Amino acid sequence: MSSVQYYRPTKININLKAIQQNIRNLQQHLTDNVEIIAVVKANAYGHGDVEVARTALQEGATTLAVATFEEALHMRKHFKSAPILVMGIVLPQFVNDAITNDITLTAPSLQWLEQVMMHRSSGDIRVHLKIDSGMGRIGIRDEEEMKAVAAFIQCEDIEVDGIFTHFATADEQDEAYFLQQAKAFNTMVAFLPNKPRLIHAANTATALIKSQAYQFNAVRYGIAMYGLAASPYVEACAPFALEPALSLHSALTHVKQIEAGDHIGYGATFIAKKRMFIGTLPIGYADGLLRGLAGQEVLIDGQRMPIVGKICMDQCMVAMNKNYPIGEPVTLIGTQQNTTINIDEWAERLNTINYEIPCTLSYRVPRIHKND
Repeated sequence: MSSVQYYRPTKININLKAIQQNIRNLQQHLTDNVEIIAVVKANAYGHGDVEVARTALQEGATTLAVATFEEALHMRKHFKSAPILVMGIVLPQFVNDAITNDITLTAPSLQWLEQVMMHRSSGDIRVHLKIDSGMGRIGIRDEEEMKAVAAFIQCEDIEVDGIFTHFATADEQDEAYFLQQAKAFNTMVAFLPNKPRLIHAANTATALIKSQAYQFNAVRYGIAMYGLAASPYVEACAPFALEPALSLHSALTHVKQIEAGDHIGYGATFIAKKRMFIGTLPIGYADGLLRGLAGQEVLIDGQRMPIVGKICMDQCMVAMNKNYPIGEPVTLIGTQQNTTINIDEWAERLNTINYEIPCTLSYRVPRIHKND
């Protein structure tokens, strides 16, 4: 049990058992000798990076992947020997910090490699070459540059530990562009005289629903590790059911009865049509309950009840079917008495993807990690 004192009933529960099971299920699906790179960027998609990373490593993940150098240094403080890959671009002038902290960098171009060697003081640089096979974000894009990179790394103190790409449409049914990217990636890999230790193209969707040939010898496990599907198509085709790890809870801090014609919230936009009870929750858009979620339902006593009025920075109001006591538990994401509100429901209301929801739940809401 945590000994931390929380002064507000708003909290996020993270079920580490769910993350464990999602990893174990993927392991059963992978071919032999395929490694799992656990993607724990953005505070593990809002789930708490240290605890998730520890769980992933205990379950057999061999590498931690993050987006920024700051995230990598944070991981290194907690995990002294685990391989850590920064998938975003780290400015060349920080290469010596990467060497000192034993952090693997992404090499997105010949120019980046040349600049890194100019800044390096001593020691070998460990990199994964990034291939832009069609995502259009970062990476080596044409064959002539790839040939030049292959020649350059033969002459310099650069350890090419891996090569990777990212599929733009892996979560879609139409495979035409996916196959085009896969062909481009294979062409680029063939230019290397010596194959690196890790070849990884499979993001979560690829690992779950595409041919096992695209697993190569490592996959990057991201959104599904947290129990969320990359798209409805992936959810329908996945070889196993995903177990969501995150739930969001609060409690009533104020309850009142209002009359027909009374107004609620900024702009006085909600007008009661009858006598009713209004409950106030200590959670608002500064916590990640964005204003676009006005009208979204919450669970009280296992029943759905709507948020009314405009969501405030720190609080919101709910229309209730009766007079519940202060302290009554409220579930915003999760299950209460066999009724569930999931992250996808929030994403649909906000016209966005489920990835965005846990990532926008702010630091003010404590993550409480449980193994049950």
